[in-house]
Amino acid sequence: MDREQEEMQFLGLFGIYKESYKIIISWRKIFSQITLTLILPLSFIFLIHIQISNILFRKIMNNTNEILETQQGTPQYQKLSDIITSEWTTFLLFKLVYFTSLLIFSLLSTSAVVYTIASIYTAREVTFKRVFGVVPKVWKRLMVTFLCTFFAFFVYNTLAILVFIIWALSINYKSGGVAILVIIGILYFVGILYLTIIWQLASVVTVLEDSYGFKAMMKSNNLIKGKIGLSTLIFLKLNVSFFGIQFLFTKLVVKAWGLTLVDRTAYGILCFVLLSHLFLFGLVIQTVLYFVCKSYHHQSIDKSALSDHLEVYHGEYEPLKDKDVQLENYHV
Repeated sequence: MDREQEEMQFLGLFGIYKESYKIIISWRKIFSQITLTLILPLSFIFLIHIQISNILFRKIMNNTNEILETQQGTPQYQKLSDIITSEWTTFLLFKLVYFTSLLIFSLLSTSAVVYTIASIYTAREVTFKRVFGVVPKVWKRLMVTFLCTFFAFFVYNTLAILVFIIWALSINYKSGGVAILVIIGILYFVGILYLTIIWQLASVVTVLEDSYGFKAMMKSNNLIKGKIGLSTLIFLKLNVSFFGIQFLFTKLVVKAWGLTLVDRTAYGILCFVLLSHLFLFGLVIQTVLYFVCKSYHHQSIDKSALSDHLEVYHGEYEPLKDKDVQLENYHV
């Protein structure tokens, strides 16, 4: 990272993209190693889950349609019932394994990328062995932050369901009821978007500061103030790209019955490569955004202090203390 921290507050959308791209290109070796060991498996898990889920669910629906046309109490009905129960069990177990694997590789990838960029920022030696010596310890802190974020999403969605129930019971489709429902839907989407942005930045805070869980989320919330528009735009563009790749994979690979196996394989590889690049680029961007927000709030990070706290001390990861992260407020 060639820019001084006080200059980073002036980076806009394309400035952050450019800075992220420069970091990846300048340190392509270490990022290639991280991609091969963590991000490629993460991308593969996500895409193969779409394919397998489609196969399992299609079998469940076919048997469900068949059992609806079968007389109850017959041996055929009982056999189909047992098969459907078994298939649903398999489907749910597969989903559990998928979400667990996705979470593990996602948190490990975040740990590796954020730690690497922090090391680059402090001009420390960055090696594959050094990064992966720290990653497992940072991962534990990230898990706590994820669980706290999950709880926040759970509470938020529970409240949203209660609001919807109140609307259905008291207002429903009466005069102005639909307009109120639309407003509720928009507010719900905005809230989900805001919580997601907080979660992403809180992950970076968890790795670089002596904060995790709800404390990291509060710091993230304070950091994005003044940069909420930029943060939202970055998040939306990344997610539009993500859902675009998912859509292409579903249409051209999973449900492309008119295409040959060779064509579907080629499209599958293309989606795999695009998704891997997007995951890496997204993680680098959210880390650069952290430094931009820090700079915007005039919270300088002492590079030597950050470097010291990124060291592995007797095999333990020592996070950055608050006093080091906010060592001083510089004046522009």
